[in-house]
Amino acid sequence: MKFGTRIIHTGHDIDPTTGAVSIPIYQTSTFRQESVDHFGKYDYARSDNPTREALEETIAQLEGGTRGFAYASGMAAISSVLLLFSPGDHLVVCEDVYGGTFRVLTQLFSRLGITSTFVDATDLDAIAAAFRPETKGLFLESPSNPLLKITDLEGAARIARERGAITLVDNTFMTPYLQRPLEVGCDIVLHSGTKFLNGHSDVICGFAVVKDPELGKRIRFIQNAFGAILGPQDSWLVLRGLKTLRVRMEESQRSATRIASWLAGEKRVTRVLYPGLPSHPGHAIHARQSSGPGAVLSFALDSLEVTRRLLEGMKLAAFAVSLGGVESIISYPARMSHAAMPPEERAARGIGDTLVRLSVGLEEADDLIAEMDRLING
Repeated sequence: MKFGTRIIHTGHDIDPTTGAVSIPIYQTSTFRQESVDHFGKYDYARSDNPTREALEETIAQLEGGTRGFAYASGMAAISSVLLLFSPGDHLVVCEDVYGGTFRVLTQLFSRLGITSTFVDATDLDAIAAAFRPETKGLFLESPSNPLLKITDLEGAARIARERGAITLVDNTFMTPYLQRPLEVGCDIVLHSGTKFLNGHSDVICGFAVVKDPELGKRIRFIQNAFGAILGPQDSWLVLRGLKTLRVRMEESQRSATRIASWLAGEKRVTRVLYPGLPSHPGHAIHARQSSGPGAVLSFALDSLEVTRRLLEGMKLAAFAVSLGGVESIISYPARMSHAAMPPEERAARGIGDTLVRLSVGLEEADDLIAEMDRLING
């Protein structure tokens, strides 16, 4: 079956008990047992819940993995998976990684003796050069947040594998509809499911998916021990949101492509970062490993005054943290997604004070362009 069919017919589309076409919300904390010697499949909802289990198995299937894990937030997913590493271990990380990931690596896991080196992951030689004998992991985003840099995932995963390290990829921007890193040799896929997977700006959640069953067992132990799991109500909402993932992504990226092309011709726009543009340095690599450019783009304006006017003046795009909703969301990385990154670090990475990130929703592209035109050129 094609992807658009599989997200509807996941194996969890019909409740086996009643025939309901929506998996029930099992809003319970515990489960009655019949025998002292033999517990049932479910005992305590931190360990397993039927609604969360349906979601986890659905995410695993869509990413081409064997095990999926649902968490209370994207950062809960990332932090839980980082607990695979031990004091003395070293990670190689793409340099313009999401600010929350940068913060947890540099301010929390560093205190546990887990160190990180940030590199330009568009350069495979730079990735290889950053490896040390104690390097145990390679953490990537492609496209990266917010600079939309593209990493050759297959080539990067090969470098890590040859050195005995695992590759982790934050696939939030692309979703499994457009990109499946496990299929090109990566080991763990991570998501802020808050974004496109849920798609309606009403749930905070995160996911991890693995292909190797043994690695899955290790993450399963951490998930149960650490306990940062997703509740049944939110699990049900994400199951519902996933059913429209294909149609939402197709429409949003169609509009994003039009908007990026328009921005590229505007005099007050100094650069446009979107892998769907042929001028993007990672365009060919992205086209090879993905089936679409996605619905997120970034661009820089020629002054702080114009930047402020756009951010504060938009009505058809919410000036807000986050992305991936049915409504367009316009963000200011320097003060939002990357506020946790010191100013000098942001500047070194090219995350300037006139950089804007736009997540394109389901509004008409013509309307979004008309409003942006008025605010940028007014």
